[in-house]
Amino acid sequence: MIAVLKAGVSETQKKNLINWIKGQGVDVHISEGQFQTVIGLIGDTSKIDPDLLSGLDIIESVTRISEPFKCANRRFHPADTIVEIGQGDSKVRIGGGNFAMIAGPCSVESEEQIVGIAQAVKASGATLLRGGAFKPRTSPYDFQGMGADGLELLRKARKATGLPIVTEIMSEKHLDLFEDVDLIQVGARNMQNFELLKTLGRINKPILLKRGLSSTIKEWLMSAEYIMAGGNENIILCERGIRSYDTYTRNVLDLSAIPVVKELSHLPIIVDPSHATGKSRLVPSMSLAAVAAGADGLIIEVHNDPAHALCDGAQSLTPAQFDEVAGKVKALKQII
Repeated sequence: MIAVLKAGVSETQKKNLINWIKGQGVDVHISEGQFQTVIGLIGDTSKIDPDLLSGLDIIESVTRISEPFKCANRRFHPADTIVEIGQGDSKVRIGGGNFAMIAGPCSVESEEQIVGIAQAVKASGATLLRGGAFKPRTSPYDFQGMGADGLELLRKARKATGLPIVTEIMSEKHLDLFEDVDLIQVGARNMQNFELLKTLGRINKPILLKRGLSSTIKEWLMSAEYIMAGGNENIILCERGIRSYDTYTRNVLDLSAIPVVKELSHLPIIVDPSHATGKSRLVPSMSLAAVAAGADGLIIEVHNDPAHALCDGAQSLTPAQFDEVAGKVKALKQII
């Protein structure tokens, strides 16, 4: 349920209303817009009579929300959420018209590799550096990442370039290691790791939440809701392709998810064309298609030597290829 307040409501009136709502055993989510205030009622709202609420002098309207995701719902928060990442001059904003280019290798392999790639993608216009330190792999015999050593190399790359770093967390047990990671990624396989999501809801750090391999948009938004219900509203959604019967591409990139999510939710959404297609030659066209569809950013895998990459070389662009894509993205953004 949401209640929209009339213009000119005093802080005292607003506070009294919130205290009354909480007294009914219901929590509140407040969204302060330029022209109106929206109060979202979270929990068992069956105890509250909507007619009684709408009859108050300070209430403009009352609406029940049928969707199970409340905090992530655009009705709760009509304005686009803008997520800020990083510190000081290197701070990056995503959402609300702010577009971000995230680039880097699937996996951190060495200091020379990650620093060199970071310098190259920054020169091409990337605003954040991605790189895997802990890697979820289908086979237990595949390279699992460098772990804590990989995180240290990412920090060195950040120091060398100023780019905020993005990397995936596998378990809540590793949270202490991610204390100075700028944007924590929850991968597709962990989208419904609810204990991890609840833990991330208790920290004040931006979260990049990837869509599960076979998850519906509703399930994806409900995973975001787990994080937001804990108090952390700094969430960026990432469409990375979903599983299908077609085997020509690694996954099927669901570009329709972009306008659907923007209609349902206020959270920013970016696209990962690398994991979606699994083939580097398809990444440029899918990147441009995602931008045209309204994505708030891209996350693209870039490797200095894809043929010898320890992870996902087939879907990685070279720095030169990324530079070309970044130029086209910039041109397309100016057009649309």
